[in-house]
Amino acid sequence: MDGTTLLSDYAPYPFTLDTVALTFRLAPRATRVQARLSLTPQAPGTALHLDGEDLRLIGAAIDGTPLTPADYLLTETGLTIHPAALPEGSFTLETEVEIAPEGNTALEGLYMSNGMYCTQCEAEGFRKITFYPDRPDVMAPFHVRIEGDFPVLLSNGNPVAQGPGWAEWDDPWPKPAYLFALVAGDLVATSGSFTTASGREVALNIWVRPGDQDRCDFALGALQRSMAWDERAYGREYDLDIFNIVAVDDFNMGAMENKGLNIFNSKLVLASPETATDTDYERIEAVIAHEYFHNWTGNRITCRDWFQLCLKEGLTVFRDQSFTADMRAGAVKRIEDVAALRARQFREDQGPLAHPPRPDHYREINNFYTPTVYEKGAEVVGMLKTLVGDAGYRAALDLYFDRHDGQACTIEDWIKVFEDSSGRDLGQFKRWYTDAGTPRLSVTEDFSDGTYTLEFTQETKPTPGQPEKPARHIPIAVGLLSPNGDEVLPTTVLEMTEATQRFTFPGLASRPVPSILRGFSAPVVLDRATTPAEQAFLLAHDTDPFNRWEAGRTLARQTLMAMTQGAAPQAEYLDAVGRLIADEGAEPAFRALCLRLPGEDEIAQALHEAGQIPDPQAIHAARGRLMDALATRHGAALAAIYEAMAVPGPYAPDAAPAGQRALRLAALHLLGRTDGGERAQALFARADNMTETMGALAVLVAAGQATEALAQFRARWADNRLVMDKWFMTQAALCPPEEAAELAQQLAADPLFDWKNPNRFRALLGGFAANHAGFHRADGAGYRFFADWLIRLDPLNPQTAARMSTAFETWARYDAGRQALIRAELARIAAQPGLSRDLSEMTARLLG
Repeated sequence: MDGTTLLSDYAPYPFTLDTVALTFRLAPRATRVQARLSLTPQAPGTALHLDGEDLRLIGAAIDGTPLTPADYLLTETGLTIHPAALPEGSFTLETEVEIAPEGNTALEGLYMSNGMYCTQCEAEGFRKITFYPDRPDVMAPFHVRIEGDFPVLLSNGNPVAQGPGWAEWDDPWPKPAYLFALVAGDLVATSGSFTTASGREVALNIWVRPGDQDRCDFALGALQRSMAWDERAYGREYDLDIFNIVAVDDFNMGAMENKGLNIFNSKLVLASPETATDTDYERIEAVIAHEYFHNWTGNRITCRDWFQLCLKEGLTVFRDQSFTADMRAGAVKRIEDVAALRARQFREDQGPLAHPPRPDHYREINNFYTPTVYEKGAEVVGMLKTLVGDAGYRAALDLYFDRHDGQACTIEDWIKVFEDSSGRDLGQFKRWYTDAGTPRLSVTEDFSDGTYTLEFTQETKPTPGQPEKPARHIPIAVGLLSPNGDEVLPTTVLEMTEATQRFTFPGLASRPVPSILRGFSAPVVLDRATTPAEQAFLLAHDTDPFNRWEAGRTLARQTLMAMTQGAAPQAEYLDAVGRLIADEGAEPAFRALCLRLPGEDEIAQALHEAGQIPDPQAIHAARGRLMDALATRHGAALAAIYEAMAVPGPYAPDAAPAGQRALRLAALHLLGRTDGGERAQALFARADNMTETMGALAVLVAAGQATEALAQFRARWADNRLVMDKWFMTQAALCPPEEAAELAQQLAADPLFDWKNPNRFRALLGGFAANHAGFHRADGAGYRFFADWLIRLDPLNPQTAARMSTAFETWARYDAGRQALIRAELARIAAQPGLSRDLSEMTARLLG
């Protein structure tokens, strides 16, 4: 495969890198970077290759002696020094290069964001800063000197010296280049401290642009909570004297875990009641925790190569999910995580972009920062914990930290610590890391002579490059309920290791109702023939919150699938929702989740799996009719909830009031179908927090009644980039689908549409792609609009363009006409001259 990197080709770097010293002389168009690398050859006679892109070489020297052009080969991808120019023993290589941060629109390496210098080096951005072995298994301590006319000059580690226009930083912990960070600009800090369990005081700073500091308190508190939680849950203390977070407006990712200097997309730092929703607050807390937790699971222990990306990301996602579950409502968090997994990762597994959590090849590593690596990687860690138990998990993690601190590791290293600490053979379980696709778990049952039998069969369909799928080791959490709703078997974990396997439960007085896959114990699709009456029973009686929600979700999905074919709303579902509304003993956040109907993309996938061709317009219409039926049937109860869930007093982003607001807005979403938008208009006019403002605005946009509200919103928030992202996204995602393509065109022509800013681009284009019936309009207008913008963005920011192209990954679901239209747009993208490697790979994979 041309340009493809293979896992099987891995070889250790033939030089040891002992220390790194960097000097930056900052200038927008001509920054000079001097690098001093202390190297020791491991195989004499080997050429020294250093990665480098878009660098102008000023000079190079070994042990003070300048190199001549005859001593090296300089290409577009790096600098190779010939063996004859290298000493036999240890030596120091000095290079000086010039780069242009101001023109770096790809936002990789060193670039500028509104006059501020910042870096993004994961995965391979450091090679755009200086010539270097830019791979994660090459680790060394860094000393950094920054020279520039800025009040704040930051890098990794601890500050060691500073003066007017310069600062020096030492990071004593060996790290790979992808964790390097530099920030220089006019910034102000919201500061605090944290005292570790061993009594060391750590200085904490949230750095932002002047004027934004009044929106940093929540982020600082989230950092302190994360540090305390990691000590309690994992025994991990922070290891430097200072921890800095910097908020950046122009950022391709959410955030980056650079050692001691985390760089964040500003939307994941800045929050106030007037500008951020409850969802924003929860996301900020989770991402700050995620990046902090990387200090141990990613930084102190990193990846041997980029094929092992899920080793650091899957584990750290699992850790941040556990943290949020402890900080907020654990059951609700689990449901939200599974809903997101199914919406993003299951969709990926079922299309042309399917790949294992640890792939065995890639052309562009940036294209593998995917839901499979992150969210499915987290599910695999969760299954390991289920199999070995809480105590076994903690023992395995303690061994992992003790054995591999300071190392660059593999999935094999990770599995081995679980085997060594638990005494179990996990060879079959490893297939979760190496095999792509979502297993389908079908089940049949029998009851006779007091013995209940469940027989499971697992099957995983072929995925690109992997036609054969051996059986996996699947933990299946099961409970049994009696016909009166009592639990006769508490949650029990069954371990499935065969393609077909039976489990028996003797000594039962009557045929039980099974509650299977409790807590979503494995990322599989469960196929089991059930009746609406049984789903309603589980929704009413199941003791497992996830499966209670799942029962309602299944009822809703089955109802909507039938309604796309002209059926009336299912009475069992409408009745079940009525009982749920009346259940004041359930958490408001849980009730809100249960009132939320499956999305249109979820219904399209369900129809596709059932052998039907989904019609996006029919799905949209069916969903609207079901909302109308719910609002009509339960209008009085919903109105009572809307009034009862009003939160008195000043806004707080805590779990309890956030849950009340979620339930109130879920009721409003349905009430807006029958009250002419009256309540939404009133709430929009008087809301004192962004959660309720956006909730009301969403109802009005979906109803086509938001013209005045949108104008008022824009007039108030036009100068706030993060808030205006919500304005763009809400309109594109929720407007009537027949208007979506034309509205998206209008929004793209708006002077506030700064398409070079990744947040703004994702807000409009991502919002539009989420408008299922609008994006998939039969005339192809949505596809053309989307492809036009990917083509326009690619030369400037190929990473964002490539990631956004996944909007096309479900093309094979639809009718022949839509398939042809999407394939034509993908072919048009692929034919563009000078297409980036990022987007070229994605279009090739999408086209198959």
